[in-house]
Amino acid sequence: MSEAPGTRRPVGRLRGWGGVSAMAAACAVTAAAVLLPLAHAAPDGGHPTVVREPASVAAAPEVPWTLTDTCQDPEASLRPSGVDGPTIERIRKAGKLVAGVDQNSFKWGYRNPVDGRLDGFDIALVKAIAKDILGDENAVIYRAIPTSQRVPALQDGRVDVVVRTMTINCERLEDVAFSTAYFEAGQQVLAPKGSPITGYDASLKGRRICTAAGSTAEAALKGQSYGSVPVSVPNQLDCLVRLQLGEVDGIITDNALAAGQAAQDPSVRLVGSPFTKEFYGVAMNKGASDLVRRVNKVLENYRAGGDNSPWMQAYVTHLKPVLPGVAGPPAPKYRDG
Repeated sequence: MSEAPGTRRPVGRLRGWGGVSAMAAACAVTAAAVLLPLAHAAPDGGHPTVVREPASVAAAPEVPWTLTDTCQDPEASLRPSGVDGPTIERIRKAGKLVAGVDQNSFKWGYRNPVDGRLDGFDIALVKAIAKDILGDENAVIYRAIPTSQRVPALQDGRVDVVVRTMTINCERLEDVAFSTAYFEAGQQVLAPKGSPITGYDASLKGRRICTAAGSTAEAALKGQSYGSVPVSVPNQLDCLVRLQLGEVDGIITDNALAAGQAAQDPSVRLVGSPFTKEFYGVAMNKGASDLVRRVNKVLENYRAGGDNSPWMQAYVTHLKPVLPGVAGPPAPKYRDG
């Protein structure tokens, strides 16, 4: 039975993975003991230091102009190199790679309920980077950061890298640098089963639609709302909790993230088709060209080996159960200069 736009579902509807709101609370408690807060000083413990220097998608409504990249080949990054530079030397001197991550995105960056440790596809990539630079995959300081703080954390020198399902686009390239793409995704709508919402279209009219602040989903909704009522929150998990509480009617997010959310709560599902084509990259300070080249070298090795590659092994372990059918990583693009 369809609900009216203003109808709120009962609070007692919490389901999936033991109740995601309960999981969120547990994550917050665990994080206090394991992750350093974002407001911590610089990676070396001093004052904040700015370091200088799917293959195709189905037909969908036209992407708003606000999401259209105007720079040429935004996914093209610096060519890989293993040569050490000032950023690499600083990380080695500190003895730790400081990584900005998520701890609430199921299968990407989340607290494993079995042992409480950070786990997921993005976490596996962080470990590969630390292994290459420091010789130890565990030589990492993880800092949980909300979506809206990914760029400021890099600009202020609070983290060395951000590995947090971050889409490469022209607007962000004005503020940070990116590696080559390591995953392809697209924006899509997540709604309760039985909802009259059919996708990113006129069925959103009058509905409360949740996005994470600073995300490409938020930009999409600002560009074309279809008469919906936008609701912005700090993190994607907040959207799922609000959906479960009946405070919003749908979510727009990357389909790769949404697949994990749907796995957490079987009462929700992806609807419509992806209406963008986006690529995740490792974000770094704009001046850290040596680190960008080094991460691209790590990614070259990470992709190599076909079905036996570290990339595919991480995909099978973390994502295949919730996001099947991915044949492999996107091919890298490079630029000179």
